[in-house]
Order: sequence, then C-alpha cells, then structure tokens
Amino acid sequence: MIRVPRLATATVTALALAVGLPELAHASPDQPRAQRSDDLISPDRPGDRLPPGWELTGDGADRHLVWRAPKPVPMGDARVEFSAGGRLLGHPEATDDRRTFRLKLDDGVSARDGLEGLRADAGGRRLDRPEPAAPPQRTAPVPDRLPANGTDPGEPGPYRTVKGEYDLEPVKLPGFPRKVEMRATVTGPVGAPGKRPVALFLHGRHATCYKGGEAGGNWPCTSGWKPIPSYQGYLHDQKLLASQGYVTVSISANGINGQDGVAADGGAQARSSLVRRHLGRFADWAADPQQAPAAVRDSAAAADLSRVLLVGHSRGGEGVNRAALDSRYAPPADQDGYPDKARWQVRGTVLIGPTVFGQNPDPDVPSLTLLPGCDGDVSDLQGQLYLDNTRGVGNGSALHSAAYMVGANHNFFNTEWTPGQAQAPADDDFSSDQPHPVCSPGHGPRLTAKQQQKAGSAYIAAAARLFVAGDDAVRPLLDGSGRSAPSAGPARVLTHAVGGRRTAAVVPDPALKVTGGTLCDQTASGGARACLKSGTKAQSPHFAGFEAQPDPGRYALAMRWSRTGSTMAVKNPRPVSLDGSTSLALRVALPPNSTGTKLDVTAVDASGRRAKLGQVRADGLPGSGYMATYWGQELRVPLTAATRAGLDLKRIQSLELTSRTGSGHAVLMDAWGWRAGTAEVRPSALARVDVGQPRVDEGDSGVRTHRVPVRVTGDGEGKVRLWVPGPDPETFTVKTVSVRPGDTSLGVPFKVKGNKRYGMPQSYSVLAKAVGGAVVGSYAGGLSVREDDPMPKITVKPVAAKVTEGKPLTWRVSLSEAADTEMVAAFRFERVSGGKELSTKDVDKAWLKRLFDAKPNPARALSKVAEDPYLSVVVPAGKRSADLRVPTVKDRVRESQESVRLRLYTYDQDWNEHRGPVFTGRVRNAS
Repeated sequence: MIRVPRLATATVTALALAVGLPELAHASPDQPRAQRSDDLISPDRPGDRLPPGWELTGDGADRHLVWRAPKPVPMGDARVEFSAGGRLLGHPEATDDRRTFRLKLDDGVSARDGLEGLRADAGGRRLDRPEPAAPPQRTAPVPDRLPANGTDPGEPGPYRTVKGEYDLEPVKLPGFPRKVEMRATVTGPVGAPGKRPVALFLHGRHATCYKGGEAGGNWPCTSGWKPIPSYQGYLHDQKLLASQGYVTVSISANGINGQDGVAADGGAQARSSLVRRHLGRFADWAADPQQAPAAVRDSAAAADLSRVLLVGHSRGGEGVNRAALDSRYAPPADQDGYPDKARWQVRGTVLIGPTVFGQNPDPDVPSLTLLPGCDGDVSDLQGQLYLDNTRGVGNGSALHSAAYMVGANHNFFNTEWTPGQAQAPADDDFSSDQPHPVCSPGHGPRLTAKQQQKAGSAYIAAAARLFVAGDDAVRPLLDGSGRSAPSAGPARVLTHAVGGRRTAAVVPDPALKVTGGTLCDQTASGGARACLKSGTKAQSPHFAGFEAQPDPGRYALAMRWSRTGSTMAVKNPRPVSLDGSTSLALRVALPPNSTGTKLDVTAVDASGRRAKLGQVRADGLPGSGYMATYWGQELRVPLTAATRAGLDLKRIQSLELTSRTGSGHAVLMDAWGWRAGTAEVRPSALARVDVGQPRVDEGDSGVRTHRVPVRVTGDGEGKVRLWVPGPDPETFTVKTVSVRPGDTSLGVPFKVKGNKRYGMPQSYSVLAKAVGGAVVGSYAGGLSVREDDPMPKITVKPVAAKVTEGKPLTWRVSLSEAADTEMVAAFRFERVSGGKELSTKDVDKAWLKRLFDAKPNPARALSKVAEDPYLSVVVPAGKRSADLRVPTVKDRVRESQESVRLRLYTYDQDWNEHRGPVFTGRVRNAS
C-alpha cells in the first residue's frame, strides 16, 4: 500500500482521529470504465488512448495497469514507479522477463479517469520513453583535488588477513513465503590482540540467480541456475578493514531480493531482521566459541560486539539503517524476524548509494552516505535524506556525513556487480544514448571500476576509524573540511555534514523572516514557492520525493539575482548562539555547470551590530541530463571578523548573503556554527512509532469498524506526521501529532460496509514520518479489505453469429450474477484454418482505427491486425450482460463466406489467466 485508492465494493469511512483530524468520510464514486487495452476508447476522445506499451487488463479485483518495456529492465534497488499527472499510482511487480510490469488497480482507474501524463520511472530516471537528449553544453570543470589529509585511512594496516564462509540453516522472515539464506563470508585479522571491532556488510537489491549469460530474480534458484554471490563483492573492503584489525562479515540476502517486491517498505524490515540474525549468531559464538562454524573460528578474531559498524549498499543501506534503529528500539514482534534483544552496539553506519523510501533515518547513530555522481540506479541520490532528515529529530550529537563522489556509478562498489570482475552477468548501471561528458566510461571524471572501489574502501575505512575507533584525525575527510584521502586516487570526493559539534545558525522554517530571497518548498514542482523552476533540467538529492503528497515541513532558501550586490537576508525569530564556534558552515547548492559564484557572508547580532565574515566562492557540480545535480556544498567563513567587530556570538540574529557576480541562483540548505573535534554521541530519549497493516474481510452485511494500529514505544515523547485518507479519496490529509510510549489513541479507524456481491478489494494507506523527538520504524501501513465474495461466472452466447455483410456479428456476455464493479471479458482473434478469414477491409474502418489504431489497407486477416489482437466487453457494475460486436461492411466484391474465430480469456483473483472456448462468426456475401 503506497497511496490512497478509490472506493469500489464497500463504502469505507475513516472516522475522526482522536488526535484531532477532521472526520474523513468517503462515498462510493462512480466506477470508471475498464478496458483490456485501448480498445474501448471512444473515437472522438483520442487523448484517452494509453501511450505505446501501456494497457489496462482484467476486471474487478484483477484490474491491472501494465507496461511492457522495449527491453528488459535490470533488477535494481530503485523502485519502479507508475505515476500519472505527477501523482504516484504505485509500485508495479515485474514478471520474470523483467519487461512486463503490472500494478494492481484496486481503485478502478482507467484511461478515462486519472491516467493522463502516464509514465514509469525509477530513482529519478524515466523508463517508458527516453528523455529528450540534453542540448550540448559546457560542463563545469572537475573539482580541484583537495589537499591531502594528514591521516590516510585507505592505507592497509599491519595485520595479515584470512577469510572463510559459513552457510547456516535458512530462516523464515515475516511476510516472506520462502525462507532466506544465512550465508556469509568472513574476513579477519591474523594475530590481532584482544577483542576486535566488527564490520558487517549488506549488499543491495540485484538479480538473484544466473545461468550462463542470463540473470533472474527468482528465489530459490531453479534447476540449472546458480545463486549470484553478491555478498562476495566487498572482499576488497573487507581485506582493508581486516588488515586494520576488524572482524568483517558480508552477508547474503538473495532470499529477500527475490521476494521484496510486495513488501510495503521495500524489504527494509526484513533486511534489518537478517542483519540482526547474523549479529545474534556472533553474540552466541562469542559466548561459546566452540559452537561457531569452522570458517568463523579460523578466520575471525574474537569479536567485540560493543563496537559494530554496519555497511549497506543501496537497499542494503536502508536495511542497515533500520537494523541500527531496531537494535535500540525493538520493532513490533509481528513484523520482526529477530525476536531477541540486541547484544551488540552499533557505533556507525556507511550507506552506499542507499534508498530511503521511508525517509526516517536513525538520528543518533553516526553515518556516512556515499552519493555516486553517476548513479544510474538510485539516480535521484535520495540517500541525502539520511542527513537532512535528522535535523531536529534527536539531540544532534551524532555526525551525519555525505560524500559526493564525482564519476562513480552505483554498481561498481560491488565487484560481483562489475563487468570483468563478476562471476555472473553484470553491467554498468549508467547508460546514455549519447556520450555523456561526465559519466560515460572514458569521459571526463568517470572512474574506472578499480578506481571507484579503491576510493570507496578509503571512505568506508574513514568512517570505521571515526565512528568506531574515535580517531578525530580522519574527521576532516568526512565533515566538509575539504580534505582528501591520497589512497582514493583520482577520485574527487566532496563532503558536507550535519550534527556533531555544529550549532544551528539557520535551518529553513516558516518562522524565518526572509527578504531578497524565498523560503522555498522543496517538494513543489513549479510556481513561486518552488526551490527549482519548473522545467529545470536537473534534480536535487535534497528534494527527493516522498510516497505521498503533500509533504510539508521541507524548506530551503532560494536566492536569484541579476546584478551584483543583491542581498538575501534571513532573520531568526529568536537569536541563536554561535559561542564556541570558529567558523560558519553553509551548505549551498548551485546550478550544475555554473562557475565562479561569489557570495559575501554577513552576520548581524541582536543589537544590530554587523560584520562581513568573508566571501565564499564555488562552482556547480559537473553534470548533464538526469545526472545534473543541485547538491549542497559546504562553504565556510571564519568568525574572527565577528569577534573583531564586537558581535555578541551568543545572540546572532541574522545572516546575509550578497552576490558578487552579475547573475545567478543559489539554494541555501542551512547554516551552522562549526568547530573542530568529534562530539561524544549522546543517545536521545525518543519515542518509536510503527504503523500496522491489518487485513480484514469485507463481510456479508452490516458495518464493522477496523483500526489501523499506530504503535508507540521507546523512552521519550515527540512528534510525527501522519498521512491518512482525505475527503477526496485520491488525496491524503496530513496531521502533526504528539506521541508518547503506550499511547493507543492514534489508531486510525475505518468503517467497512459488507455485502454479498462481488466487487473490488480496497487498501487504504497510513504513512508516518518523524518530526522531532521520535523515530519511525514501519512507516507504511494501512487497512486492506479483502473481497470475500466469489467472482461471477462468465458465459457467452451468440446473438448473431451468422450475418450478411454490413451487419454486426454479435455475442452476449452474461454474468451468473451482478457485481459491484465492472467485469471484463477479453477475446482474442485467432487464425482461421480451412476457410477465408475476415480481413481489415471487411470491418468498419472507424472501429478498426479506434480499437487497433490500424487502417484497412493493406488488407490482412484480423488475427494479424496487431501483436495482441484483443477485444474487450465491459459488463457495467450492477448489470448482468453486455454485447460484443464486430461491425462488418458491405462491399461490391463477390466472394465466398468469410469467418472469424474469437477465443475467450478470463482472469481469477490471483491474476491467473484462464483460456476459454472459441466462438466462430460467419459473414455471407450480400450480393
């Protein structure tokens, strides 16, 4: 469930929330028309036709929106999304060939209602048609190589390493019908004294099985197919950390990848459960080493589970973020696959090109998010929100860093996803019809696979050294201080951070007074309040979309100027303290490929004293097309001028940015007082919120009230946003509510009216996102109402199966009983043998154009008029029958009898196709 569906069979009414939401009453809308393809579209409404490759299939509970790709879409981490008119319709399921994607439409949407602007996307990339080629443009120069940091974490340590593997009994995880493997590769140091810190790696969503040059997503692998060893793809990272004294383990998650297509959270909870299952085993083995597998005894030093680093790639990143959260605040037992308490402590996470579908990061566990500048999978770089969405949630002591790696793609961090290194088929996830100046192999700053892997290892090791070992010497590599790791080779890596020892100077919020600029809405697609103008050929990781709209509370500060000396002034409602800070750090996003932006930075204290702190200068990031990115670069100015001018740093009221170039655009994400050093992480007292997912039967009569539970646990009080169905069933109502452990008043009640007629199931989404003082685990829940009445049986009888040309062939489609939703019968033209088949010249040309977008000439048999020559008949809701007609035309040609064969196809509630009988129509010559 990812959206608010429209009603069909039962009338569902959301009651008023106890927290003060207005009453949410829904009436059953008129049902839009269903169709098997575009064959029912009226000829006088050409705009209703679905785009090429799209069709609507089935009826009632089996209605699906289907898109067939021109070539297979590789199995990746970003979700494929169907949307229409900018509104998310849902996440389709892929068939085994990875070309056909089906989205179940439990709201009766058709091409006549709600499918204008239909498109398929994944991670910011359009899939159903190529984006227009970006016009040739000069890209910004590659960022200069930053000065080398004094300590290089990418250098191997003193220990020799040894590796092994274990393969334990597979485990059952909630919501997954098939068991998931417990397999891992372990690499550890030889001769390292005492207990050693642990680093656990979790790969992302990739194909699961291969056979020769083919790869697929089934699980378990069928006969003749081998599992793809994605978990072995981080051995280069493991060896580096093991040489530095870490016990490393990389776990396999193919069993989740092969089943997470139906998980509301994309499999995040399942991945968390799997991570904690492995950590739980290491805790068992630490207590009783003789029970450990030989591979662990031989290749791993004694593990110190009080010092754990979790490293996750893509959906694995979202999985380890959830595992860190679940290790501190236990998830609901019915959703969790690890029932025991955590016997370890997660000190930090590294998230490589991660997904963040729920947009609910753990604010109290330090993190490094690697953002690959040429990511062709999670192209919107949504992992940026692992930083941005921590602001104001916890106490801010944990450092959250983002590292933008110019020229890196998504796959090459894992050698088993890299062509030339992988055992199974692999590819470069970045692709372009035209040479790309930044991301095409061999162009500009694009990294080779080994260069990217070397740089990735260096920054993973930096995070381990800072978060786990507490070595402040590597912090400048991660916190926006503008230092580089020599071992990262030619990679250009830019960083910024929030948290740590920073204190807030400006965090965009409606309470600010802004002149000369705009408090802009990150989620607006156009208009005066949008951070980026409509039609901007670039995107921003900071503005990655959520699953529901509106998405309030997401702001930035936009400044546009056309002359030197333009000033944006930002005044806080109350003075803020920068006492103890040595610099002001601003995160500023500039247009891609722009050069030479200069901004003077001025501070004003509460008494009106002002001081120009200095000037910042920066270029936009190099990019083109969907790889052009507005990303906030960290720019700093010292506070020494403020001290000399006598400003009261404990009472800073305003900041001003003044342009020193003729024209430009800048987006200020936030500003912070900065000082050197690593803060001690102080865990916050937070509430944990989880949205339930009850499934109920419609029932035969009466009205029943069902509640979607919103569970609150943890050890603090806070606020979250809830999205619940709005008065218009296509929209959400959003409410900020206070939460405290044990509070049960937040459950969302729905009334469900039962009956004994077949209709459609309903699903109603309830979503949650943290605001402050709280974390959210299961963010996507809601009510699923199962249609418990049997589907009517369909019968077909001829009305006029033998006609003279010029009259319509007619069959009557009847139902055994009326239904509360439209029912569709599909008929396919089949080849006629032993006689002459009705051709395109024998039927009405307007009908032919409307149904198949075809012309009569050249004449061809109706069974060959299209790749899938289907007709559909719709029996309206509440009716028992409808007619199928094939309109023939009279001609002047004397010819023998012609015929047509139509085979009936129906579909059951599990989308199984049932092949029915053939019906034959015959047409006699009129002369």
